[in-house]
Amino acid sequence: MSKLYSSYTLRGLELTNRIVVSPMCQYSAENGMANDWHLVHLGSRAVGDAGLVFTEAAAVLPEGRISPSDLGIWSDKHIKPLKRITTFIKAQGVSSGIQLSHAGRKASCQPPWEGGKQISPLAGGWHTVAPSSIPFYKGDVVLVPLELSIEEIQVIIKSFVKAAKRAVTAGFDTIEIHAAHGYLLNQFLSPLTNKRNDKYGGSFENRMRLLIEVTKGIRSVIPQEMPLFVRISAEEWASGGHTINESVEVSKVLKTNGVDLIDCSSGGVVRQQNIPVKVNYQVPFAERIKKEVNIATGAVGLITDVFQADDILDKDEADLIFIGREMLRNPYFALLGADQMHIIPNWPKQYERGNPRK
Repeated sequence: MSKLYSSYTLRGLELTNRIVVSPMCQYSAENGMANDWHLVHLGSRAVGDAGLVFTEAAAVLPEGRISPSDLGIWSDKHIKPLKRITTFIKAQGVSSGIQLSHAGRKASCQPPWEGGKQISPLAGGWHTVAPSSIPFYKGDVVLVPLELSIEEIQVIIKSFVKAAKRAVTAGFDTIEIHAAHGYLLNQFLSPLTNKRNDKYGGSFENRMRLLIEVTKGIRSVIPQEMPLFVRISAEEWASGGHTINESVEVSKVLKTNGVDLIDCSSGGVVRQQNIPVKVNYQVPFAERIKKEVNIATGAVGLITDVFQADDILDKDEADLIFIGREMLRNPYFALLGADQMHIIPNWPKQYERGNPRK
């Protein structure tokens, strides 16, 4: 029996298999509202029988969006269209998750197909915020990000908590906190971007304080049976940056505060990174955190076929496999992969005529 197609339980959530649709920005929302694109995009991956389908990063505040077209969950108005999506996903026998995020200094940008550059307030963007006034887009004509005050940090924490409550109301089965890829919580963690001299900066303990406070706040308002994930950049691939050694320590603290799985990605906090991209290059992070912290982990990055994914699980290097780009290419990755592994796929009855075994 393939481990990839075995069930997996975290708290009160049982996944039918260990294939997860990774959060992937679609840049297709208006005022943060989910629409038909999101329903079809996420719904088709549920029809494709992934065990868990995540939304893209959903901003907890309007200024936390990566682009003006990002998904949001900063108001109660966002609940209804998201509920439509979770209802459809559940009807396919699949679980749903939402990733909560604030982009910090990497906010207010164009979608990639428009160039991806930061948008000034005069052109319809907004003034970004960060732990310290250090810009990411040095070559662009942008304002230096505003350093957040203690009071503003408290507002952000409360916004994450309120967003989590809305996510529960919208019917999501799990929540992931986005603390990776150089977005706000990652910016606070990194010594390269956090130069503060108050309780949110300086020491390692202070730099992880915001993430821990967000985690505690969310854990306190979601159901006990709902698992909580955190995505981290386990290694920043930059001199003087946050390392896998620190990620192990962060994961230990997150575990004691109610986190159930660490989603192990890497990079994105600074431009001067040197990432040795190759097959399974991030899997060792998931393996080390899993074994040293005794917590469930997710492996992600350049995982493109079911045999590769199954091998990672067989070697006990991770517990779940997050699939990104391959899911964009093939929404039926899980269905077709089951057939490749000679496992009877769970084809929707409407698609039975397409079942290669029929």
